[in-house]
Amino acid sequence: MEDGRKHERALGRNIPRNYLFLTLSYVNLTQGLWMIWLTLRGYTLWQLGILEGLFHLTGFLMEIPTGLVADLRGRRSSRFWGRAFFLGSLVILYYGKSFPVQAAGFVFCALGYNLESGAGEALLYDSLKELGRENRFRKIAGINNFLFEGGAIVSFLAGGWCAHRLGYRWVFFPAFALALLSLLVVPFFEEPRLAREERDRLRSLGGFGALAEQTRESFRHVRRVPAIAFLILFTELIMTFITSLYFYLQTYWKGMGMNEFTIGLILAGASLLSGLSGLRAEAAERRIGTSRVLILFPLFLVLCLAGVAFTPWKPAFYCLTGIIEGLLYVAIQDYLNRMIPSERRATILSFQSMAFSLYMILLFPLIGFIGSRYSLDTAFRGLAGTALVLYLAYLAIFRKTGGPVTPG
Repeated sequence: MEDGRKHERALGRNIPRNYLFLTLSYVNLTQGLWMIWLTLRGYTLWQLGILEGLFHLTGFLMEIPTGLVADLRGRRSSRFWGRAFFLGSLVILYYGKSFPVQAAGFVFCALGYNLESGAGEALLYDSLKELGRENRFRKIAGINNFLFEGGAIVSFLAGGWCAHRLGYRWVFFPAFALALLSLLVVPFFEEPRLAREERDRLRSLGGFGALAEQTRESFRHVRRVPAIAFLILFTELIMTFITSLYFYLQTYWKGMGMNEFTIGLILAGASLLSGLSGLRAEAAERRIGTSRVLILFPLFLVLCLAGVAFTPWKPAFYCLTGIIEGLLYVAIQDYLNRMIPSERRATILSFQSMAFSLYMILLFPLIGFIGSRYSLDTAFRGLAGTALVLYLAYLAIFRKTGGPVTPG
């Protein structure tokens, strides 16, 4: 009885500890500068596209195996190794000289994100579910998103100022220290006990047997609940467009004569809007309804992409994309988690990262190639046109199927 109460109290402390962990993880001064850093070291846009493509290829191939680590070996263990790989990737990014070494660093970085991607959210949601408080997830997810965007704001402003005034050494060394501190927080998380019997059963099958069984059962659940696939494919396509702008606009603005601090201010503005809209996601969904959220906000994204591509007000339109990112992230993660059983949670959430990686593998190097061969303006116009065509196709599918059913 006493052990049970201690376990419940420890689960409750996962929430504030998660806030601390995310704050330390999200403040990464290299966040808005790695492309500029590598460009200054002589890398071309095409090479940067290859590196980012390699990052997402690794993510695509390793998402399910790393999701299995979280589901079978524990979310805490997965998080620990995720931060360890990420710290290693930062060291390589700063000290690595050759293209192959930088490629290895991007593989490490991808593995770090893979190990964290499903594990952190699964640990948080299952902690709340075991305590009977899963209805608090949307609010907590909004706060988590605000911490993410707040960390991005600090990173963009502090990183840009340090790079411009002090040099890149003062960008990387604080990033090393914060990554190490986040790693030291992980052992203090309490592992949820949900789905322990299923976890033990899968472990008894051995490594490859457990991988095959967990993957098969996860896909079966997605087939039984098609709304999961609908939401995953739709959301990650949006995030791919936003992420591509985020990276290539840095290089574009640097080439137009902006310094790192000014670029950081623009990126911070987008992050601020994203964080604020994430906090209001629940209220927005209640006010205008799920279907309108899923129809209107992708349309707003298309308009913002057109503004970036065809007007001189690129910074303003890019900042507006933050509203879309923050609201959709919080709303859709809540929908998804309510449709996923605990024993499959980390693995199915890894499918979401797989979709994003696949989109980025196809799109990101192509933008870099077009930018190098022609111009980034041409690449942005192509991105906006593609987004319009895909939105019209998405709208037709949405109206035909009625979109996803909001989980109860």
